[in-house]
This record gives sequence, C-alpha cells and structure tokens, in this order.
Amino acid sequence: MRSSFATHRGLTLMKTPNFRQQAGRRRLAVACAMVGLALVSGLIGTLSHKPIDIPAKPSTGPFSYFPTP
Repeated sequence: MRSSFATHRGLTLMKTPNFRQQAGRRRLAVACAMVGLALVSGLIGTLSHKPIDIPAKPSTGPFSYFPTP
C-alpha cells in the first residue's frame, strides 16, 4: 500500500491567502462598491432630473428669494 507521505503527481492544493492578501481584497471590494454606488446614483440622478431653462441673467435683489409668476 502506498504511503500518504509519498510524492505524487496529482493536483496540488493552493495556499490560502495570507492576512495582507485578504486585507487587500477587502479594500479593493470596498473601493469597487463605493465607485459602483457612485455610478449608479449618478445614473439615477441623471435619468430622474428634468432639464429646466435657466434664465440668461439671474435676478439678484432683496426679494429674489420669493418666486414671481
């Protein structure tokens, strides 16, 4: 019977990632999530915002805060 310690030519197991690799993956995942959230919120804001006509010269007087018909 063959010993379990004998060298064999089968598949080799991959080493588990060390602490630095895991931390780097976490940072990358968080950064990608933040960029994805920013892109999605920008897209939603662009699609839901109605373009309005801006007057050429804004009124800047003491009563400019009150809307005029």
